Amino acid sequence: MPPMNFNRPTESELEILQLLWTEGPMTVREVNDRLNKVRKVGYTTSLKIMQIMAEKGIVERDTSSRTHIYHAVISEREIQGSLLDRFLENTFRGSASKLVMHLLDGKKASKSEVEEIKKLIQRFESKNKTP
Repeated sequence: MPPMNFNRPTESELEILQLLWTEGPMTVREVNDRLNKVRKVGYTTSLKIMQIMAEKGIVERDTSSRTHIYHAVISEREIQGSLLDRFLENTFRGSASKLVMHLLDGKKASKSEVEEIKKLIQRFESKNKTP
């Protein structure tokens, strides 16, 4: 579960979290270098965002050496769940079926994704069968 002071991450914070989840703990310089491959971001901007993230409890920093190393405290799955729950409630009035129907109707899911959804439904049904 996310910490009690969990705040919804901003887009910039999510971008940094994605890097930390995929590449592991990193310094501000490493994060900034990766961000600059996509768009121009100043070092001090990256530093400030990561400091705010540490204050929020989203990341922690190891200060045992001169170069501080940051790592994500909250897992990708926790953030996805939290953001999706909020989105589902605010956009589809809490209806998961409306969300799935919208995704499938809008042809936003590939054939392989639809197959995976079918498998998930089958697993869900088999877990929830009453004897």
